[in-house]
Amino acid sequence: MRTPYSRRQFVQGLALGGAAASLGIWPHSARAWEDGPSGPALIEGTSFDLRISETPVNLTGAPRTALTIHDSLPAPTLRWREGTTVTARVANGLGEDTSIHWHGILLPANQDGVPGLSFDGIRPGETHTYRFSVRQGGTYWYHSHTGFQEQRGVYGALIIDPVEPEPFSYDRDHVVILSDWTDEDPDRIYAKLKKQAHYYNYRQPTLGDLFSDIRFDGWGSALASRSAWARMRMNRSDLSDVTGATYTFLMNGQPPAGNWTGLFRPGERLRLRFINAGAMTYFDIRIPGLGMQVVAADGQYVHPTTVDEFRIASGETIDVLVDPAGQDAYTLFAQAMDRTGFAAGTLATRSGLRAPVPDVDQRPVLTMADMGHGEHAGMMDGAAMDMGTPAPEHDDHAAHQGHASAPMSHAVSDGADAMPAMTTHPETERGNPLVDMQTMHPLARLDDPGIGLRGNGRRVLTYADLRTLFEDPDGREPGREVEVHLTGHMERFAWSLDGVKYADAEPLHLTYGERMRIVMVNDTMMAHPMHLHGLWSDLEDEEGRFQLRKHIVDMPPGTRRSFRVRADALGRWAFHCHLAYHMAAGMFREVRVDL
Repeated sequence: MRTPYSRRQFVQGLALGGAAASLGIWPHSARAWEDGPSGPALIEGTSFDLRISETPVNLTGAPRTALTIHDSLPAPTLRWREGTTVTARVANGLGEDTSIHWHGILLPANQDGVPGLSFDGIRPGETHTYRFSVRQGGTYWYHSHTGFQEQRGVYGALIIDPVEPEPFSYDRDHVVILSDWTDEDPDRIYAKLKKQAHYYNYRQPTLGDLFSDIRFDGWGSALASRSAWARMRMNRSDLSDVTGATYTFLMNGQPPAGNWTGLFRPGERLRLRFINAGAMTYFDIRIPGLGMQVVAADGQYVHPTTVDEFRIASGETIDVLVDPAGQDAYTLFAQAMDRTGFAAGTLATRSGLRAPVPDVDQRPVLTMADMGHGEHAGMMDGAAMDMGTPAPEHDDHAAHQGHASAPMSHAVSDGADAMPAMTTHPETERGNPLVDMQTMHPLARLDDPGIGLRGNGRRVLTYADLRTLFEDPDGREPGREVEVHLTGHMERFAWSLDGVKYADAEPLHLTYGERMRIVMVNDTMMAHPMHLHGLWSDLEDEEGRFQLRKHIVDMPPGTRRSFRVRADALGRWAFHCHLAYHMAAGMFREVRVDL
């Protein structure tokens, strides 16, 4: 099914983009671009002077003010080298406090850049100096950790050249930063969500949908399904809290009409470093007509795997190699998970070219099985879904038209042979006004492409496909295990861990040098990309074996996933959902590593 809304939005964007370009009001400063319009400026070395200030921008046809570094949106790309010592002097030109967090970087706790944990923040008119040794290579990024400044524009890419040769080769390198821009004040967005959590969801079920459900499923099943969703205070189209209703999705700081272009010469192999700097958006990325070989995730090399499409959560980075051949232009297409919009750009042999931009996919809808309620899945999707396995994708009532025979991008094997065990929940969730749902049968679902990507006819990347090139660097079995539940209340827009919001929570204590397993259970109906600062998160497979080293572990609804931690960095560290408004609403915990 075509999506006229997104196509119309794109055409309007072209008109606005043409007007903006004619007026010279694209958001970037008049700085030199590397290799044409390929992105923000590149700054290399070991000593950096960065200034955060306000900059006029126009991304939608309306003048607004962004917060930027060196008047650039995104901020300049910083290039470091493993084994060196980096000094970054950050000057605050704002009328409010600010900060810089070096996302995914191993460093002393007092250099991590989290106000209230690492330091007091950078006050207006002051300059703060960060200084630390670079102990890793790969693709990372940096951003403000103060308020909603990341949403307002304070983010940029980090490229770290490794000491050892990389296990692959390429001819040209492009950074692709994805983000979500709003003309609204982010504090106002947050206030709206606290008052009406579904404010930006314009795709809620209608009376017509109910009649269609009745026609396909009968009165009893249709009403039971509606009742179940009502008890959970959620509807099945609720995938993103903040949507294209207010967001314009950007690629390297440009809307789709801006046509960011990464150049190549025929015969060249390209490395594309994708970074999701979106405050609240998961992106599904593909390049129509061009396969992508995934070679790194969160800065760590993985066994190469070729895919047509991958999902990238907020905070994650994924590196791919592509070999463009036979065309002068290819579209980089990054649609939001909820299909309310997209970011787009072009790989081309020269500036000014553009390939066709595809329509966004059909909007996905959640099932009871997506929520970890396998025993209730029959209310929506029939007996085939009664084992906790997500249903094939459907839009509106497509599921009623033979969904059991729809092709799957991957077989979802978790729970296929037996109902998973009922999970237990912490006492702090019991009778808690901050908790409106608990998953009953959570599964790891590492081989599930995710809502909106199943059965789409494309080869879609999953966590199960990603395996770090090296074995477990620690080698020890975890000495203890801690289980953490991701919790929330949809109507109140309250988010927490174990039903306890950050302001009331005790730190999670680790002993320096220990190897510990952290088990996460997502009791909510939303996906949460969980980020632990300062320490690697070594994701385990379903048998508890080391699989993948990351700094973000994505947690789809109703999942149970575990990772190992080596407590090798003393100090106070942040552990939180990387969706900005979820973190602000309480899904944040201090992790303290002590002797």
